[in-house]
Amino acid sequence: MPKFDSNRAWEHLRQLVALGPRPSGSPAIEQSRNYIKAQLAAAGVPVVEQTWDEQTPIDRVRMVNLVATVAGAGKDRIAITGHYDTKLFREFRFVGASDGGSSAAFLIELARVLKARKNAMTYELIFLDGEEARLRDWGGRDNTYGSRHYVEAAKRDGSIATLKANVLVDMIGNRELRIKRDTNSTPWLTDIIWDAARRQKLDMYFVSDSGAVEDDHFPFLAAGVPSVDIIDLDRYAELGKWHTPQDTLDAVSARSLQIVGDVVLAALPQIEARLTKPSR
Repeated sequence: MPKFDSNRAWEHLRQLVALGPRPSGSPAIEQSRNYIKAQLAAAGVPVVEQTWDEQTPIDRVRMVNLVATVAGAGKDRIAITGHYDTKLFREFRFVGASDGGSSAAFLIELARVLKARKNAMTYELIFLDGEEARLRDWGGRDNTYGSRHYVEAAKRDGSIATLKANVLVDMIGNRELRIKRDTNSTPWLTDIIWDAARRQKLDMYFVSDSGAVEDDHFPFLAAGVPSVDIIDLDRYAELGKWHTPQDTLDAVSARSLQIVGDVVLAALPQIEARLTKPSR
């Protein structure tokens, strides 16, 4: 089975962070899109842009989700999602190494691995725009623009019916990685991933502590799609890195990307088996 290569993922992260702040609608996020599309093309993974104009509390913004598809034996799909925008800050330079960068870099490398894997189901890797609130504080509908748009479009065209699960990754680069179980996530999906971490002897990073997180999995959950959020929010905030100028390459590590990559790939056979088992 192909392996997740954190050296490759780290290089993607380095290239994205080098573009600087990448808030929705900025020239830098367009540059990051071009980089992501080029890397997916090199891996032989087709990608389409889902583009729309979003009215936010402070401005109207052109947003773009990138949807990459790796075909499998069946047409039913598993989405692996993460946002690639960074939060808009005017008072300091925010490059979002973990918060926005790590998930985008992870998905690029995962696309390469899944392309070389024999997949029981089709995989959709979705680079979500507009996860971050445009205002300072998260609230109301000023967040999760990309995931809400994707789910609404999928409901309109009927494709939501073949979307059987969603694995969301967010803020997975923390050098001192500590991922709690999210109590808003689907229990069986969470159990499979945390069991995979235990089998990989990585349960010191995927810990048994739990907490509730609001994130890009919410629109999927509301549409009835089983979803799990793999996120290190609390520890990163405790370290003073979340939404601060300190969310830089110095605060993240390739090792953390490798840990999450190994766990997700170890969990996929069990997720596929659960979703492809004939119903009685």
